[in-house]
Amino acid sequence: MNYSKQLQGIVSKYRKAGNSWPASKREIAAWAVREKLWEPHPNRIISQCADELGRAMREEYITDPQGRRVRAKHVVRSKDQGEQMALWGDIRTEDRGFMATSFQQRRQGIFGDCHQLKTDLDSFNQNGNQDKPIQIIFDFTVDLEEEDGLNSVA
Repeated sequence: MNYSKQLQGIVSKYRKAGNSWPASKREIAAWAVREKLWEPHPNRIISQCADELGRAMREEYITDPQGRRVRAKHVVRSKDQGEQMALWGDIRTEDRGFMATSFQQRRQGIFGDCHQLKTDLDSFNQNGNQDKPIQIIFDFTVDLEEEDGLNSVA
């Protein structure tokens, strides 16, 4: 069983134990640690640090010469000898190839999120929704234009 499945099992045990639901991940984690269902593995400490560094890099923004707030650090994911790698670079110093790959991978991630949202929405509308179907527009053109307009005024 992979690690993700193990964690999903902890969530299932949390619910079966009669704990409050919905619940925050911190509530579930505190319960799992108290019940000795989870403890940090030495390799997880490095993974946790790496995850936190990645989160911090994603949250680093700079202001470009035109006054736009842009993300400073960008990632390119690749495989090296079958092992998944994530290389981080800086928008101010990386070449066009690195940045184009990073932007395309982010776009693919956004598409994947939208596709899963549509699948979840369709399932809810067909199986769980007793009212009129929830509609979501996946064309972001107007949203982007409005946001750019708001940011250029500020």
